[in-house]
Amino acid sequence: MATTEEFEAAAQRAQQLPAKPSNLVLLQLYALYKQATEGDISGDRPGGFDFKAIAKYDAWAGISGKSPDAARQEYVDLVSFLADA
Repeated sequence: MATTEEFEAAAQRAQQLPAKPSNLVLLQLYALYKQATEGDISGDRPGGFDFKAIAKYDAWAGISGKSPDAARQEYVDLVSFLADA
């Protein structure tokens, strides 16, 4: 499992990726980060025309139940893959 230091380093590295990832990958990064730092999502799904907030909510809700440790490791692995690509 990734350590807190490795996770924080990956979060910094994610801000400096050589190429901007696709929207789907950005949502995956967001969901993994939130799951690792806050656990399962809570609250109501956004409504209306805030499509960005809805997409973020759905991405995070899609990985509910994943342990924060597993999410942290997946986040570190994905950032490493993107940085080396």
